[in-house]
Amino acid sequence: MQVSIRKAIDKDIADIFNLVKELARYERSEDQVIATLDDYVNAFSNGTFDALVAHAGDQVIGCALYYLTWSTWRGKMYYLEDFIVAESFRGKGIGGQLFKAFLEEAKAQECRIVKWQVLDWNEPALRFYEKHKAIIEKEWWNGKILFDQD
Repeated sequence: MQVSIRKAIDKDIADIFNLVKELARYERSEDQVIATLDDYVNAFSNGTFDALVAHAGDQVIGCALYYLTWSTWRGKMYYLEDFIVAESFRGKGIGGQLFKAFLEEAKAQECRIVKWQVLDWNEPALRFYEKHKAIIEKEWWNGKILFDQD
């Protein structure tokens, strides 16, 4: 199977949205996805986020969704919001290709750091990141405030 990695374009957004919903099911949190496809289309078109996609033929089989932010200690930073390979394509090295492309993009944009989150129970993801020599911080706690969308 020939897999290619490229920057996402407008026509990829529906596939990215479907991958996000697949990930939410995997993480047992599908009911928490309140963003709509229109939200994704609008956010992508106005530059709120960018993405890389892995595709085999015309089928998008993975994505890395990220955005530019700032580290007060390090400077320019990419935050990897979601990194997904479709379940039926996992274990074939596609995640490694996609992650490497994301890191190359961050370096090309002169980022000094990349960050992301990983669930503490997601052993396959933890092993993947450790294999890539990632630092998995365990001393920082996440904080958040959710705004109702009435």
